[in-house]
Amino acid sequence: MKSIQLSNKNKTFLLVISLLVAIATGWRMFSLYEQKELWGHLPLFFFISIWASVVFIFWKKYTRHPKGLRWLALSTLSGILLSLGFPPLPLTFLLFIAWVPILVVENEISKEKESPNASPSLFPYVYNTFVLWNVLVTWWVGNTAFLAGLFAFFLNALFMVVPFLLFHKTKKVLPNLAYTAFAAYWISFEMLHLHWELSWSWLNLGNAFGQFPSWVQWYEYTGTFGGTLWILVANILILNILINSKFVISLKKLWKENIGGVIKLAVVILVPILVSLVMYAQHEDIGREVEVVVVQPNFEPHYEKFKIPKDEQIDRFLRLSEKAITPETKYLVFPETSFNAGEKSSVGVNKYVRRLNGFLAQHPDLKLVTGVNAYKVFKAGEPHTNSTKEDVRSDGSPVFWEAYNAAIQLPHQDSVQFYVKGKLVPGAEITPYHKALFFLEPIVDQLGGSLEGHGTSQKRQAFSSNSGKIAPVICYESVFGDYHAGYIREGAEAIFIVTNDGWWDKTPGHKQHLKFASLRAIETRRSVARSANVGTTCFINQRGEVLQPTKYGIEEAVNGKVRFNNEITFYVKWGDLIGRLGVFLAAILILNTIAKSRKMRIEN
Repeated sequence: MKSIQLSNKNKTFLLVISLLVAIATGWRMFSLYEQKELWGHLPLFFFISIWASVVFIFWKKYTRHPKGLRWLALSTLSGILLSLGFPPLPLTFLLFIAWVPILVVENEISKEKESPNASPSLFPYVYNTFVLWNVLVTWWVGNTAFLAGLFAFFLNALFMVVPFLLFHKTKKVLPNLAYTAFAAYWISFEMLHLHWELSWSWLNLGNAFGQFPSWVQWYEYTGTFGGTLWILVANILILNILINSKFVISLKKLWKENIGGVIKLAVVILVPILVSLVMYAQHEDIGREVEVVVVQPNFEPHYEKFKIPKDEQIDRFLRLSEKAITPETKYLVFPETSFNAGEKSSVGVNKYVRRLNGFLAQHPDLKLVTGVNAYKVFKAGEPHTNSTKEDVRSDGSPVFWEAYNAAIQLPHQDSVQFYVKGKLVPGAEITPYHKALFFLEPIVDQLGGSLEGHGTSQKRQAFSSNSGKIAPVICYESVFGDYHAGYIREGAEAIFIVTNDGWWDKTPGHKQHLKFASLRAIETRRSVARSANVGTTCFINQRGEVLQPTKYGIEEAVNGKVRFNNEITFYVKWGDLIGRLGVFLAAILILNTIAKSRKMRIEN
């Protein structure tokens, strides 16, 4: 069988087209940057055209095998299906089949490698799937940090390849446990992404069900790993049905020869949905009602927020607040980094804090929770952290300090309640493993960051008042289920999310971030008040339903009721139990894979 190839003329034509699209969109983005205008969807076309160019440049590597073009098409299909299954598109059901095409590629390559005369590589096809998935779902990251985004897409795709190739290796020596290994390795990868400094858990499979909270009410027991396992099992069952049918797609054949598999698949997909719908219908929010006002000031973060005088920004906050609060309002919520609160130990005397305290004094029993920028200066002899920076005072003496993305609660009695963001965005707020990657400092400086990054908190904190206890969740932290549950373990009765989603422009990014917050409400059965500088400001009930959402790009304050309760869900108590079990199982499988591989080499 001859290798299927594009003619050199056609391949060159497609390569030129993709490069021209990349050049045109790149030039347009540069022009808009010079004009201080936002990019919108341009990064999507840029990144896709760049990857298309790479594929055409390495076309021979993809198509040298007779089945190469088929494998490239299947791997591309998987990448597209994985992408279409993520919010905000209502196509989540596609995730139940999204892995099948790339698993078919793996299955066929495994068989090809059994022949001594053929040794096609799995890597380029799997990498193609994961690059497409990363780019098509998270291309909007390029609107915030272009170079960091470009680096993240291709690096994260490379990380994703590792558990898949591990599964491929295990399949060779432990064929009966192959797809158990596939699920365990992928769950372990997602678990890793929740806990290391290179964390980018946005694409964890279970997050996709934020589009349909009514499907996953049982997240109060499993968290998002329950959704991940659900998706992986469904894909494995479909693959087994196709293998048993020898890939002959006939409803009659499927029903006659694989009735057991079809029934099992139907049960796996439909039963969790039906159980969840029953839970959804029967659930009633519990707890006492507390009136809360959330504010969306709408300061465009790239070119506006940091140029408007701070007093004018405070004026807008207070004007919007006055329109929405009532004598019954207990909490007022401002978004992430609303103003600079100065040095941590003297936040109480900061001029903006004093002004806000003066406003609060006019409204008895009103508390303000707001995101702030702040910093800490280390005293002589005080131990430093990994994020400590060194500067020189005017007198030539050194000063050691660290920056914070933090939240505070006002008014204060003895001291301001102060919480430092614990989960930082790689690239924007932290340079992962910066001591080992010290040589990146010139690049980080050019990007406007710092090698040391921001300081972090070691544990969650619940802000308390006479109205109850709340979780001051800061932006990216709302993506981490078990970390987020830590606030509830500290006694939080409701969740206040402060964020700034305007960095991504009007793209799917801010919508995805909102959808993930719905999952946190289900996992903890806590109501959410969400304040976004730009994005969607809203309330979310304990079933994960978004209530009273604002439109993107407007300034507004919304008054709503939030239920405070102190019941603990199974997930809050036990956390990512499925994730931990997956890691344990993966470790056993890897050890057995290594041992069996050595035994086979000795025997051969």
